[in-house]
Amino acid sequence: MKTLVTAFALVFFASSATAATKAEIDAHVKEAMADFTKHTSAGHELSKKAAGVLVFPKVIKAGFGIGGEFGEGALLVKGKTAAYYNVVAASIGLQVGAQSRSQIVLFMTEDALKKFRNSEGWKAGVDGSVALASLGAGGSVDTETAKKPIIGFIFSNQGLMYNLTFEGQKITQIKD
Repeated sequence: MKTLVTAFALVFFASSATAATKAEIDAHVKEAMADFTKHTSAGHELSKKAAGVLVFPKVIKAGFGIGGEFGEGALLVKGKTAAYYNVVAASIGLQVGAQSRSQIVLFMTEDALKKFRNSEGWKAGVDGSVALASLGAGGSVDTETAKKPIIGFIFSNQGLMYNLTFEGQKITQIKD
């Protein structure tokens, strides 16, 4: 447990020392949304119907036995930035190296968005279940996934990534 807390602290303090400005986050969010559109037109169509879109343009995960991940992003409501957030997670297990990915979470209902915005630190899998999108034939999102109140996409510059999860991530609003 002490090791897990140490890993979590290292990720948190290292990331807060390099926190991006709001203008930088906005620019990266815009790029990530453009990449998202390229990777999945079906996901892009769902994002147009979403009550809110949470975008983490760059989530860095690194580890050597003990790992952590961190990213900063923005919640878009009706296409405009409503608030800024960070995401953190820690893990223990067989892991060596680092990777960067983008994450987009679609809140498909006003109720799901309201619960997220009213939380003091939203935990994926605890405070809300995120249905991880996978693409079917022709690039369409699975019909059952498309019906979920919260849908998540994880991708890199190579495209959608399927073997990752949102579980265990804590998302917290960045206060001014």
